[in-house]
Amino acid sequence: MQHNDCHNVWSNCLAIIKENVNDQSFKTWFMPIKPLQLVENVLTIQVPSQFFYEYLEEHYVYLLRAAIDHVLGKSGRLEYSVVVDNGFEGNQPYTVNLPNKSNRNGDGNGLNLKGSDYSSPFELKSVEDSVRDSHLNDQYTFENYIEGDCNRLARSAGFAVAQKPGITSFNPLMVYGGVGLGKTHLVQAIGNEIRNNIELGNKFILYVSSEKFTNQFIEALKSNRLQQFQNFYLQVDVLILDDVQFLAGKEKTQEMFFHIFNHLHQNGKQIIMTSDCPPKDLKGLQERLLSRFKWGLTADLQTPDFETRIAIIERKMQADGIHVPKNVIEYLAYTIDTNIRELEGVLISLIAQASLVRKDIDLELAKSTLKHIVEDVDTEMSIDYIQEVVSEYYNLSPKDLKAKSRKKEYVIARQIAMYFSKELTQHSLKSIGYHFGGRDHSTVIHAVQSVNDMLSSGSKHKGEIQEIEKKLKVKVS
Repeated sequence: MQHNDCHNVWSNCLAIIKENVNDQSFKTWFMPIKPLQLVENVLTIQVPSQFFYEYLEEHYVYLLRAAIDHVLGKSGRLEYSVVVDNGFEGNQPYTVNLPNKSNRNGDGNGLNLKGSDYSSPFELKSVEDSVRDSHLNDQYTFENYIEGDCNRLARSAGFAVAQKPGITSFNPLMVYGGVGLGKTHLVQAIGNEIRNNIELGNKFILYVSSEKFTNQFIEALKSNRLQQFQNFYLQVDVLILDDVQFLAGKEKTQEMFFHIFNHLHQNGKQIIMTSDCPPKDLKGLQERLLSRFKWGLTADLQTPDFETRIAIIERKMQADGIHVPKNVIEYLAYTIDTNIRELEGVLISLIAQASLVRKDIDLELAKSTLKHIVEDVDTEMSIDYIQEVVSEYYNLSPKDLKAKSRKKEYVIARQIAMYFSKELTQHSLKSIGYHFGGRDHSTVIHAVQSVNDMLSSGSKHKGEIQEIEKKLKVKVS
């Protein structure tokens, strides 16, 4: 009866162990083990050699401890029967019994197991596969990630990875860019897409910042649980490491990540990373790591262009159920041209301000709110101001400059306004064209060239252009 019980117990332990190691490790280190007996909650297993025993104790002690705890309870114990001499034909092998080290140390802390509720010292919960915590924010999705010229490659690559993680040539996928440009949103959107795709199965997706990874590694070093730490990460199907540049100068942490990276990559697992710069510009990282970062695809995120900023504002306001006039949206998109995070912060401030003063959001409120957020918003040269000065000079209205009319006086004034918008502001050609009635960037190029021709040829309009320039320079000075 005890013999049958020991086989059942060991079979249950193997089922758990198999879920937590790769196939090759399972075949090499666990298939040769034979269960011998189960007496008073002490399971004795036979291993082929002293080296085999020492390897198991060094590399899989916590996994074995956790499996025994799960099958036999906290009172369960494990002992080895080590074959020291295979003996002669007809004789029994000579063996020696040794207790499991974790039993002697009374160490009950185990690995996060698939198929168990065993807790982790690293606060990375890993219980039943269906509820395993990936540390993903559900709000980050592809649906609310606005695509533009600034991020098209990265978004397309990310979506491809989400459909076939570990299978595309984009492994690893490195996304880099400045602060607030949407790196975290994109990589978490990939994780959420994979998690929600039933056809991909129940993959273990883990999002972790490099700072948290480092802290976990340090804690593992202090508590002598490096193998447990490594084993946990080797279970991951999709690893998302944010801000990899913070591993710079941390040699031991880099070494650990190097081994985890190699194992995951060799086993067809997907690796996704973010950084504030491309791999070639990362400082303080080992060359062998940097070399591996370049194996897949590196895609950058740039500052969103005017059209993308418009789309971001409209999507945000729509999601919050708030109506914002078009002229306010354009004003915000023109004024906040640094990054998405700052743009969203301004929107939150504007909504809060409108709520406090109980007013609808209009251009006046937007300008008033931005005074406290954007430096020199009043004195900064803007396309609106240029249009006002030029239209006033020619006895027109700013609306005339945006109209479709091809009257000569309208065309000349519009071209001069476009010229100064290009010379005196930081706006792109697309942005300038949009502000002049949604015209194409090629129209702006033609306008600038026409005004340059007027200035170089001594046209009758040369004096007019110079007078307008003096009026505008009063604003700049």
